[in-house]
Amino acid sequence: MAARVTRRAALAAVLALAAGTAWSQSLATYAVVIKNGRIEPARLEVPAGVKIKLTIKNEGPGPAEFENLDLRVEKVLGPGASSFVVIHPLRPGSYKFFDEFHPEHSEMLIVAK
Repeated sequence: MAARVTRRAALAAVLALAAGTAWSQSLATYAVVIKNGRIEPARLEVPAGVKIKLTIKNEGPGPAEFENLDLRVEKVLGPGASSFVVIHPLRPGSYKFFDEFHPEHSEMLIVAK
């Protein structure tokens, strides 16, 4: 009986891992580049009510930070580094992101429709 429970637990773990992998691959993914204190694209339209994934790459010579305080999103990247953030479903509206290392001219607006 114990062996049967162990096999079931192992099968459940494998199925959960496979489901998680399929889930992460099905997210709408958008590329963001930070370079010389600028975030590109400056405006990004995404569907409201859907989880999204943003891949972020710092192509600048110094550190960069991708941040939105209201959504509690913060990602610090060294020069040449790449990473990603998953943003839970957004309500329709606009969400401002910025690079705290370059606040004077780094702004990106995500518009959820």
